[in-house]
Formats: sequence, C-alpha cells, structure tokens
Amino acid sequence: MSGEKDLQQLLKSMKPEHISGDYVFCKVDTLENIDLNNVEMFFKEKEAITLILKKEIADKLQLDYSVVMAWITLTVHSSLEAVGLTAAFSKALSENEISCNVVAAYYHDHIFVNKKDAQKAIEILNSFSN
Repeated sequence: MSGEKDLQQLLKSMKPEHISGDYVFCKVDTLENIDLNNVEMFFKEKEAITLILKKEIADKLQLDYSVVMAWITLTVHSSLEAVGLTAAFSKALSENEISCNVVAAYYHDHIFVNKKDAQKAIEILNSFSN
C-alpha cells in the first residue's frame, strides 16, 4: 500500500496524535557509544549525525540541545509522493507563530513543535478535519 495522495483527503483525515514525552534534537559525530534502541530517529548529514530522542536519554548521555519539543504524528498513511500536505499544515502553524520541524517517514509525517505550543498545534491540526 503506497499511501494517500489526495491533499483534501489527507487534510481531512490526518488525525494528529500527541506522542507522550519530551523530545530533543542533538548532534553527534559518531554512533559509537549510542544505543540505537534509545534513539527515536536519526539522520546523517555531512556536518554531523542528528539524533531525535527523549530528553531524559539526552540528559543521561550529556548531549546538548536547545529546545524541548513535543512530538505529533499525523496518523493518516500519506504517500511519499503526496503534494502539499507539509505546506498546508506548516503554513497554518506558522500563521499562529508555531515553529515546526517535520520528519516524513514511510507511513506517517511526524511534527516536532516547542513543548509549550503542543496543545495549540494539535488544535490547529485538528481544525483541518472540520
């Protein structure tokens, strides 16, 4: 199954889910000494490896981070070829002064927002289904 491509259907049925916990973005040069079972997501860039993990794990590993974030998953199975979904929700969030960091995975889009903005972000995302 390749996922939904129709933008209106995606927006109407995205059903955001707030994943419990406090999450942070950290950078490391190597994955040595990092238990990948403790990492939610990672991405290798030429400058460093970005880790997304729970705040308590980052604290335990003494990793630096700048902001504590909430994780919201859009539970609709969106196609990797869908056009406009990220633009639509990021525009709505930005109009409300909410910064978002988006990770698109095979099944779902994952949105990280400042922890203080989580409830407002969920309300904005839910408004698309009305």
